[in-house]
Amino acid sequence: MEQLPLFLNLRGRTVVLVGEGEAADAKARLIERAGGRIVSAWEQGATIAFVALDDEAEARAAAAALRAHGLLVNVVDRPDLCDFTTPAIVDRAPVTIAIGTGGASAGLAKAVRQRIEALLPTRLGALASALHAARDAMKARWPTPADRRRAIDAALASGGTLDPLDAAAADKIQAWLTSDATPQPSRLETIHLTSADPDDLTLRAARLLGEADHIFHAADIPAAILNRARADAVRHVVDTLPRDTPAGLSLWLEMWM
Repeated sequence: MEQLPLFLNLRGRTVVLVGEGEAADAKARLIERAGGRIVSAWEQGATIAFVALDDEAEARAAAAALRAHGLLVNVVDRPDLCDFTTPAIVDRAPVTIAIGTGGASAGLAKAVRQRIEALLPTRLGALASALHAARDAMKARWPTPADRRRAIDAALASGGTLDPLDAAAADKIQAWLTSDATPQPSRLETIHLTSADPDDLTLRAARLLGEADHIFHAADIPAAILNRARADAVRHVVDTLPRDTPAGLSLWLEMWM
């Protein structure tokens, strides 16, 4: 990962935008869409800055002046001058999906965004809002965080009651909460890796990596594979699988090469 993806709350905050023309107008629309207040020069309380100037020397000077005030700066079409880049965005508010290439190719980010746009129903945001509204009910139904997460994971899985690709999923929250569904019990799954390339993972392996609570693996398992796991999954570097595994879903990764 070459950049840290973050979602910045700009609502009501001041953003500096230096420049005019099509590129500046595009950034202005993006800032306004996020609720930011635009100014053309630094002022106290500014959060971030965008520079949209055609002349490179002017762009460098403007960026340096803004950085001197402690701002992070995006210089349009000059990724080597940027402290941050703006991604292609799939908006299903409150769900937001950002696709970035670190400034390498805006065209590629756009193409990926268009593929994702075609996959996701327009009511995906309604599902997110319904889940948020049901938080207290979920805590009452599944008091422990682990049980609650497993229940939610099962419901949101492909073909599950609340499958995010189901346009009607937002309307099924109450039925799900009152159903007799129980969290999947603790279990151990083994993944046999035949390649160090994460693109060679089977669909099952990729799904399990995204769901697992604990991952047991030898020291030689490639980092690229481990990076496909849940960010908060606990990694255990071991030579052999322990006899007793923790609660939840545990994975044992083995290289078969």
